Amino acid sequence: MRPFDELLADAVTMHRGCACPGQILGVRMAILGCHLLGIDEPSQGKRLIVYVEIDRCMADAIAAVTGCRLGRRTLKHVDYGKCACTFVDTLTGRAIRILAHDSAREHIWGYVPFGLDKETAQREAYKIMPDNELFVVQEVIINIPDHDRPGRPVSRVICAVCGEGINDRREVEVNGLVLCRACAYGSYYKEPEESDGWATQEDAHQRLA
Repeated sequence: MRPFDELLADAVTMHRGCACPGQILGVRMAILGCHLLGIDEPSQGKRLIVYVEIDRCMADAIAAVTGCRLGRRTLKHVDYGKCACTFVDTLTGRAIRILAHDSAREHIWGYVPFGLDKETAQREAYKIMPDNELFVVQEVIINIPDHDRPGRPVSRVICAVCGEGINDRREVEVNGLVLCRACAYGSYYKEPEESDGWATQEDAHQRLA
């Protein structure tokens, strides 16, 4: 793989110039995961799939280093809120889960001089701390079904309630009806109440504020 500093620069660019401790952890985690799987050029092709368990800075660094993307179906977000990722080699079937040690921040002063602010100290220490102090590594098993793999959609059906299309077997059946998950379980969004008195979109935004 390319040198750490180059990979970090790519991650910082993706993250709009922010070189925070989470970015350092993400870059090092991605390097380690690829190394353990024997993948030297992760951004080439779709051999590598990564499950990322948090939607913070680390996730951008993982994407920058590996080339995995949601739109390519090679980056999967599992909303656990943990600083952890699982790297899957689809060629061999091997999967490695790497978790950032919570205790790592307690050891930073053994690697940097006193007097730095906490964020700078974390950032600089995480660049040089040994992998075994930063991470917990475990080999795991992941069975990726066909409808979660890269490629064209394997299915498409129409929700019986909202009429919207559903790809890749994300539908559910309720009382004999094929429904999208939003109609079956409730959605994360709501439509604004109808009001004939709103003459413009700006008026609508003011009424909603």
